[in-house]
Amino acid sequence: MHEEITPPDAYQLLSESQGYCYLDVRTVEEFQAGHPVGAVNVPVVEPDLATGGMTPNPDFLRVVQANVDRSLHVIVGCKSGGRSAMAAKMLSEAGYQNVSNMVGGFHGAHDPSGQVVQAGWAALSLPVAETPADGASYDDLRARA
Repeated sequence: MHEEITPPDAYQLLSESQGYCYLDVRTVEEFQAGHPVGAVNVPVVEPDLATGGMTPNPDFLRVVQANVDRSLHVIVGCKSGGRSAMAAKMLSEAGYQNVSNMVGGFHGAHDPSGQVVQAGWAALSLPVAETPADGASYDDLRARA
């Protein structure tokens, strides 16, 4: 089972505590457009060029397990919290003990009428990077898996 965490709480833990990792499960393109400072990127779904939709990334667990130590507290984030909830569940089922889904994600969660129900990382002006740290891109992580 995993817990939920807000972007400000995630930022505080990542900034002030040891043993935390921010796992961004958005697509490579979304990650490259901006992500929390220090994040690593392993997409849980990828664009399917044939259908124009999204398809599960068959390498997701393998790449995460090869690069993210199980002893870390993993904060999982996406655009608004849906994909990250799915990824957090997968990680918990794969044996990760300390997993949190960041509700609101990078861009915020909205209700059906479009009202913001949880501001995202970017809207809260938390630190954003457009260039991944060395070794944090999906290509780098996949190459090490």
